[in-house]
Amino acid sequence: MQQIFSPDSLIGVAGAGTMGNGIALVAATAGHPVVLFDPFPESLEKAKNTLQQTHQKLVEKGKLSAEKSAAILASITYTDDLNAMVGASLVIEAIIEDLEVKKKLFRELEAILAPNAMLASNTSSLSITSIASAVKNPSSVIGIHFFNPATLMPLVEVIPGIATSTEAVQSIRNLIESWGKVTVNAKDTPGFIVNRVARPYYGESIRIFEERWLDLPEGAAGMATIDWALKEKGGFKMGPFELMDLIGNDINYTVTETVWKQFYFDSRYRPSLTQKRMVEAGRLGRKTGIGYYDYHANATAPAPDKDPVRAEKIVRRVLAMLVNEAVDALYYQIASAEDIDLAMTKGVNYPKGLLQWCDELGAAVILEELDALQQLYAEERYRASVLLKRYAKEGLRFRH
Repeated sequence: MQQIFSPDSLIGVAGAGTMGNGIALVAATAGHPVVLFDPFPESLEKAKNTLQQTHQKLVEKGKLSAEKSAAILASITYTDDLNAMVGASLVIEAIIEDLEVKKKLFRELEAILAPNAMLASNTSSLSITSIASAVKNPSSVIGIHFFNPATLMPLVEVIPGIATSTEAVQSIRNLIESWGKVTVNAKDTPGFIVNRVARPYYGESIRIFEERWLDLPEGAAGMATIDWALKEKGGFKMGPFELMDLIGNDINYTVTETVWKQFYFDSRYRPSLTQKRMVEAGRLGRKTGIGYYDYHANATAPAPDKDPVRAEKIVRRVLAMLVNEAVDALYYQIASAEDIDLAMTKGVNYPKGLLQWCDELGAAVILEELDALQQLYAEERYRASVLLKRYAKEGLRFRH
């Protein structure tokens, strides 16, 4: 029997980290009673304090009444006892990105939940089918991938495993949309939509940074120049190095490495030594005070070289790689053209959908840039999608 959610269905969240906190708050704000589980009491206490501080600021700014805030916060129960999840209609795990740890948790949850309860993973890169293999009823296991911060980012990727029932997919989409989120369907492949398609934004930018391809004048900061170019000329809200520092270089590196390994070491997704060294040095970004940039009080920001010609070259190269990845995702039926573009605009705030962008420039223009890179490097990394070649040859458009 498939779970039918009601406005007062109990929602469980496993993992009181940043994502778990956010998901719990989203569900509570939508009116659900929520149980937030974590085996570490100190993590629960930190989560409780964080959510209280977040709401206090909203109340002070007049964005939320004190009464409403109190009611939302009171609907969240914090516990280190997994049995407190009994009665939950849905449990969303947001724990460490370790397949075996997730499988163990799902087995424990299935043993205490009702037969029609659903289990979901907020994993950003692991296989939903693999996670579901740990339970007796994989038809009720699904991926629900929120983006950080979960309370603000509108996109949620919904990922069925091979055994997930179609009823479960629709039921979850209805529920998540009732929480005010935008959902897209993604096939259970490494990185789903966003973390697959976005890889070149980081990877290709790092490669440009590592090389002398930019031919920058002495003293110019490569990372600052790349960030400036993609913001000023590309229209992106944040440059790749700024964004990696915000996400956390450890997290970004782990996702990159996971996607690369799951794609059987395809060179398009290969991590860089620059990423690895940043993690080894503990330069994880904003959370450690230093990453690609220094965030300490008296630090001086590196100055970019604002040559418009150089900036256009950077944007063309990174955009060609991004578009090619989006086209390939469409070719392999990871998602529809509409959902791919929606995912990139709503999930990572791209200025426009990549397939729409390709239509505006012309598939032939993107193919020409990729062919030039292929000729320069002679690497599989720059191979053009079969679908891009077809659309360039026939003058077709991806969006109508």
